[in-house]
Amino acid sequence: MFKKIFSTIAGFLGLKNEKAEFSITKEIEIKPSNQSITKTGTKKRKERVNDKSREEYKKRHEKIVISKALPKQEEVTLIEDNWDSSVFQIPVSEGKTRFTDLDLPNSVLHAVYDLGFKYCTDVQAQSLPNSLKGQDITAQAQTGTGKTAAFLITVFTHLINKPLTEKRKHGTPRALILAPTRELAMQIEKDARLLGKYLPFSLISVVGGIDYKKQQNSLHNGYADILIATPGRLIDFLDKKLISLASVEILVIDEADRMLDMGFLPSVRQIVLSTPPKVKRQTMFFTATMTFDVKNLAESWTRKAFDVAIKPEEKTIDTVEQITYITTVDEKRTLLYNLVIKKNFDRVLVFANRRDEARLLKDTFTAYGISCALLSGEVDQDQRIKRLEAFRNGKIRILVATDVAARGIHVDAITHVINYNIPQDIEEYIHRIGRTGRAGASGIAISFADEDSSYELMKLEELLGKKFDCIYPEEDLLTPIPEQFSKIKPQKSITSVKRSFKGNDNRNKRKKRPVRKGNTGKKEGEEKKE
Repeated sequence: MFKKIFSTIAGFLGLKNEKAEFSITKEIEIKPSNQSITKTGTKKRKERVNDKSREEYKKRHEKIVISKALPKQEEVTLIEDNWDSSVFQIPVSEGKTRFTDLDLPNSVLHAVYDLGFKYCTDVQAQSLPNSLKGQDITAQAQTGTGKTAAFLITVFTHLINKPLTEKRKHGTPRALILAPTRELAMQIEKDARLLGKYLPFSLISVVGGIDYKKQQNSLHNGYADILIATPGRLIDFLDKKLISLASVEILVIDEADRMLDMGFLPSVRQIVLSTPPKVKRQTMFFTATMTFDVKNLAESWTRKAFDVAIKPEEKTIDTVEQITYITTVDEKRTLLYNLVIKKNFDRVLVFANRRDEARLLKDTFTAYGISCALLSGEVDQDQRIKRLEAFRNGKIRILVATDVAARGIHVDAITHVINYNIPQDIEEYIHRIGRTGRAGASGIAISFADEDSSYELMKLEELLGKKFDCIYPEEDLLTPIPEQFSKIKPQKSITSVKRSFKGNDNRNKRKKRPVRKGNTGKKEGEEKKE
């Protein structure tokens, strides 16, 4: 009571009483003009008055935490590379283009030398002389033809030849590389770090499914000279204003046909519209197939582009030895086991048409004591990355995959690709065998033609314009699997076990239902009367 009287008197006299705020249960508003006091019916004046300021403080605090998560990155300056390019001596070869024939910056040529590249692949030889001049490129080329190096060399050369003269904001890349899948985007980043290891340019990958907060912090704190992204995650960050594409100088769209197949066309269109007009940027457009829709997109997003077309059959015939074994469904597993063991296959990629068959193959070879892993759509992203790395490092001998992962596998030195089932789509066949014989290296692709899938060979022969040489396997390749392995039954996966439990439950329920003996054709009521 006395405190209320004291606070009222203090208000009239213009005095401040800090302790009075503690016990006041009704809001008191002091107007400096006439120093009048107004009482309202709300409780806890300080909480209501300061709600807005608390929210502002919370946002400021979050910004401070994010800014401290990563060190501030400053604009980089080009480091002089004193490497002597005269050590990069390559003999002249008729019909081949040497990397030394191209006017490449010393830092880029140094990285090319370290990677052991000597002669350009077909797509590189046709595209680089034009893209290095700033011309747009439209290229039809399969994965494994060296197209990644073609556009990365172009991007690095462009950034070197056109250094920045003014500061820019965070999250404003100069080059944007779009890829349809996380695996492909991560592989592009890996190749970019190898080709750009003597360059100071910063790379940031923005891909879905992993490291959301880490990517957000990198964009908030760092300068992204080159941004490698998948459409979904990039759209997310664009909506949150964490990325601005207004300063993109060179745009690369990789595997455009795959983006259309995956339903990314609206997102890709939004992304392209967020970049400068095509007259103010250089665009490189890559696709494995050139359909009517893909061609229209290429024409609308490029300007006077130089066309490159590497036919798929040229690539597969020249670099991959293709063997087709005539076998049966029952003999396939034995044939595959003997090929891996007796031929001593080191790094094998096996493709199956269905998930359940791929899972069964993985479990079977694991039971045989052969290091094996599964890569399919049901495997989460973290496990996919770990298994690919283990396969790349040689820790896994056999990788069983479905077509959903066909374009996401970029592993060098795959010795053999085996089509356990012949694919129904010619494009999938090309992408499968394209996992071996990459970038001009030799490889072997083996297909099993059984009674269920041999008819697919005729379609492939017609579309490829090439006849397959089908042979019967040698007798030693059909040697029965050792007894200690042949009796082993692969363990069921958790999913299949759950399904079996559900099936047993349903069967038990069905058993509890009354079952009639014989079919008398009488109604239930009539049976009861009898």
